[in-house]
Amino acid sequence: MKDSAQGNTPPAGERSDYVEVVAGVIRDARGRILLARRTEGRDLAGLWEFPGGKHEPGESPEAALARELHEELGIDVEVGAPLITVPQAYPHKRLRLDVREVKAWRGAVRGREGQALAWVPLAQLARYAMPPADVPVVAALQQPDRYLVTPDPGDDDAAWLSALERALASGVRRVQLRAPDCERARWEQLVDAAVVRCRAADAQVLVNGDIELAVRHEAGVHLRASQLAALTARPLPEGMLVAASCHDVHELRMAQALGCDFAVVGTVQPTPSHPGSPTLGWDGFAALRESVSLPLYAIGGLGLDDMTQARRHGAQGIAAIRGLWPGD
Repeated sequence: MKDSAQGNTPPAGERSDYVEVVAGVIRDARGRILLARRTEGRDLAGLWEFPGGKHEPGESPEAALARELHEELGIDVEVGAPLITVPQAYPHKRLRLDVREVKAWRGAVRGREGQALAWVPLAQLARYAMPPADVPVVAALQQPDRYLVTPDPGDDDAAWLSALERALASGVRRVQLRAPDCERARWEQLVDAAVVRCRAADAQVLVNGDIELAVRHEAGVHLRASQLAALTARPLPEGMLVAASCHDVHELRMAQALGCDFAVVGTVQPTPSHPGSPTLGWDGFAALRESVSLPLYAIGGLGLDDMTQARRHGAQGIAAIRGLWPGD
């Protein structure tokens, strides 16, 4: 069974190498997902996790997961596709949780190590208290893997709304309405129209920076990094999305303390709009990923072709303007 511990991120010089752990998403015939409860006497006792365990030396992730699930649960599995790999820092170690879909399994599931088990509907996973590394896994299973940030509308509102409709038709299900240079009255009218289109497509919609405008439309709000320090409490009630743009550990921890539902982290790669600006790279993104349990989107020079790389470094997915906004 997986092993982890709670606490703040230690200084980089005091960290050990990653502890490599693999876990499985196991579904029953009704689509419910199996969780195992950590037993008494272990770190994080009582918390629920996706079952799995550590690699043995020279063992592949697939072989490790098959072995661990047989030892823990008494089942034989066919390991499927990767879902997400979550790096997480703890007080005395760094853990990397590699989560795989289980394509098929045989046998009768039972807790062979005395652990409680629960078959949980997908929509109810977030109700179970979990170790920090497992929390982004729930988001990867439940939430959109792409987050569209709208560009400035230019001088053609109808064309902008038409492009938004095409983005929604392509499968975008989470949208940040952002147009920092747009005149206020015009922007309010565009938000009115955009919210209607997002809801018709069953897409989540957030308004950049403007809490009042978000409340007026019963939409979420995406906080700018500069807003985080000025807030002492979550600006919207539970059930209305709150997100934030973050660039460093301090901002990420403020976002988590405020109760943000997710954050966007960048810039990951060079962008045409900011040539020569510093970038995190994927290793830099993963280092920030370790510091919180929030779902994180990577942003900066990214498109759908980067989704696998993003998930491999612990991202919920990608956020983008150009990479997700349809052309003419």
